[in-house]
Amino acid sequence: MPIENGIPAPEFKTLDDAGNVRSLTEFRGKNVILYFYPADDTPGCTKEACHFRDDYSAYEKAGVIVLGVSPDNVASHAKFKEKYNLQFPLLADEDHKICEAYQVWGPKKFLGKEYEGVLRTTFLIDPAGMIKQVFENVRPSEHSAELLSVLGLGK
Repeated sequence: MPIENGIPAPEFKTLDDAGNVRSLTEFRGKNVILYFYPADDTPGCTKEACHFRDDYSAYEKAGVIVLGVSPDNVASHAKFKEKYNLQFPLLADEDHKICEAYQVWGPKKFLGKEYEGVLRTTFLIDPAGMIKQVFENVRPSEHSAELLSVLGLGK
């Protein structure tokens, strides 16, 4: 069954950038932005993370949780988070089980080569843990502004 609006968000348990165990259920009662990105410290992913960082006060004021997920490990996330002063948790998905549960692990092409990887996708999850909206093929430099607009939040 494809991940779509109105279905329960798949539960997960994984480590964040500080080595803490995190799960989706700990954020029940709040809107959650769960964004999947291919890799730490790459141009598009850095741009996307920095836009979330720059807009973070608006999310925080509204009680919206921002969580980034990629196949990078805890140490890579910690370095990325520190380098760019990111205020939100980055979740390690080294075995890409979370990506697979959200159906964002699939075929990609780069420089004529095909490989499996993260399809840049974001899920807006409501306080009851249901998928409120799915954003596919997001543009890293515009995505945070798009989410602020959907949530009715200004900067």
